Amino acid sequence: MHPSTFIAHRLYYKQEERNRSSRPAIRVAVAGIVIGMTVMILSLCVVIGFKRTVTDKVACFGAHIQVVNFDNNNTYEMKPVEVTDSLLNVLSSIGHVSDVRAFLTKPGIIKTDDQFHGIVLKAADDWSQFSPNIIEGRLPESDKEVLLSMTLCQKLKLNLNDDIYCYFVGDNVRVRRWTVVGIYSTGFQEADSRFILALSSVVRQLNGWNETQASGIEIYVDNLSHLNDAADNVWYATANHLDNYGNAYYSQTLEQLNPSVFAWLDLLDMNVIVIIVLMLLVSGFNIVSGLIIMILDNIYIIGVLKALGATNRFVRRIFITEASMLIGKGMLIGNLVGLGLAALQYVTRLVPLDAATYYIGYVPIAFPWLQFVLLNAGVVLVSFLVILAPSAIATRISPAEVMRYD
Repeated sequence: MHPSTFIAHRLYYKQEERNRSSRPAIRVAVAGIVIGMTVMILSLCVVIGFKRTVTDKVACFGAHIQVVNFDNNNTYEMKPVEVTDSLLNVLSSIGHVSDVRAFLTKPGIIKTDDQFHGIVLKAADDWSQFSPNIIEGRLPESDKEVLLSMTLCQKLKLNLNDDIYCYFVGDNVRVRRWTVVGIYSTGFQEADSRFILALSSVVRQLNGWNETQASGIEIYVDNLSHLNDAADNVWYATANHLDNYGNAYYSQTLEQLNPSVFAWLDLLDMNVIVIIVLMLLVSGFNIVSGLIIMILDNIYIIGVLKALGATNRFVRRIFITEASMLIGKGMLIGNLVGLGLAALQYVTRLVPLDAATYYIGYVPIAFPWLQFVLLNAGVVLVSFLVILAPSAIATRISPAEVMRYD
């Protein structure tokens, strides 16, 4: 062990054991680091968890990438495109693509004895990945069964196993009766108040489409960080290609389909940056004040060391080491407290949110370990830079002055 490190350890533990004047100030400095680390970690957990949760809820109805007819007019009465097995296989083979499926939509009106409501009938061959959103009942298994949202059930006073009548307007008005076999809730009120979910054959019958025709293709990726790469490859696989009916394909990402939602989510990143900068400033101020107090409290020791021949670099290294020990203690406790509170919210969902405003009924939590590592590395770097300047105070202390006024 280097002599300066040995002395720094002795000074550190001496302050822990003795009731010196600097002890309260040191505790305040450590508490400031703990609070700063806790707030920064919770900010990362909450914001990244919120972005992931909202993105997943939006993707429930729009997927990560959609391929539709180029001539669509941005309504749910979509012109069909041909969806062949060979096209699905090509899209499935693209890197980072986890699922590919055809989807169909049809706007209509649901009517009860005393109310009616505009809806969009959305259909797919398989709704198994939607299972986590079902709060009552089961997935549809036949053409006579549909899923309704809790929002629609409350508005229209419907219950599980009730029969509903839907009207679809085209060349003539068609009526269909279905049984509600499942009730879902995503918390995404705009979608929950609009979509009824059924099997693909239901919409194909209404539109008179054959087995290869659909409103489009939904593509899911394994990680949102790969979304843009996958979207580019999907575009290359479908752009400038015509199906057997002369229709061109057009692809869009989830962000392009929901620009307002993702613009709002992007603002959260700025909030995190502001919080981290503010916490670093507060923690830096506490570190500087704590280090200055440590130096002043040990001014006699500095004088003695210099009188014995210690260099300025040696003395400075003592207090940088001691300050580093305090910073390490604060960071360790801050990490434990921050991750502990995040884990508590993750398990208990103790802190609620207004689902109508935030799309989710509780504060969501994620554990982005890479960001945690980068955050801690950044705090260490900033802390080291912060303590360099005040540590220079120790080099300006004259042994003769210390001995004279001691």
